[in-house]
Amino acid sequence: MRKLCLLLLIFHSSLFATPVRVLVNDWSSQQILANIAEQVFIRLGYEVEFINVEVDAQWYLLKSNKADLQLEVWQGTMEEKYTQLLNSGGLVDLGTYSVATREDWWYPMYVKDACPGLPDWRALRKCHDIFVRSDSRGKGVYVAGPWEKPDRARIKALGLNFVVKQVEDDQALWRELANATAQQQAILIFNWTPNWVGSVYSGEFVEFPVHSKACEEDAKWGINAELPYDCGNPRSGWLKKVSSNRFVELFPCLANGLRQFDLTNDEIESLSAKVDVEKQTPKQVAQSWVIENRARWHAIFNKCKQ
Repeated sequence: MRKLCLLLLIFHSSLFATPVRVLVNDWSSQQILANIAEQVFIRLGYEVEFINVEVDAQWYLLKSNKADLQLEVWQGTMEEKYTQLLNSGGLVDLGTYSVATREDWWYPMYVKDACPGLPDWRALRKCHDIFVRSDSRGKGVYVAGPWEKPDRARIKALGLNFVVKQVEDDQALWRELANATAQQQAILIFNWTPNWVGSVYSGEFVEFPVHSKACEEDAKWGINAELPYDCGNPRSGWLKKVSSNRFVELFPCLANGLRQFDLTNDEIESLSAKVDVEKQTPKQVAQSWVIENRARWHAIFNKCKQ
């Protein structure tokens, strides 16, 4: 009996010496959520390891159990890979936040004065010249993030006289936006909600033809009968939490807690603003949230404490 108890103690100790490996991407809200998870798990007695990775590379890590958690999966940019892995058993869905997401072309409100007809996308056919830059060879410029989007296919399918300038991360996007707004220059930029931008800058999304899966898969669908992607991105998408199978097997209590963990659009925007506007670090924002919301997270994770 003593030997059995010793073995159980050794197993118990080794289990919780195993780190929870949390994926960290390159935008503020995702980094904040990763840090919130770290701060909560540490307080419960677990070890946490961050894995900094680009979006495209994270799926292999999840399905091969080399990473455990991705706490901000966007329908607009990640639905295809998410669905593939979910259907093949390569990841576990830990639930959806109480959030309506959108990711698409966006402009500051003052741009409407120089491009009548916005937010209707067809206005861009007539006013592309206000978005021309010195190196764009007479074409309007759309500033995109590094995340995979069918922007070039959309430009071609909708007959827009634009080129894509792709920047390396979200901070580069915000520098472009800040520089343009400071000079009241026309800019079209990739933006999303929930995000801090809407709380600082007045602006709108371009209204492209309503998204449909058929738009991506059937060239005959939509206003261009020869090319796919003649539509916008989903206008009200989901935001999910996912994990590896390993995580659910080793840490079932934490998995159940994450299924209950929730944030709203306003909360995520407010947290993101603390990083991108107030210049706090994601870790500082997460630490403050965990301290201020102890009763909230403690209610769903308390049973997991070691």
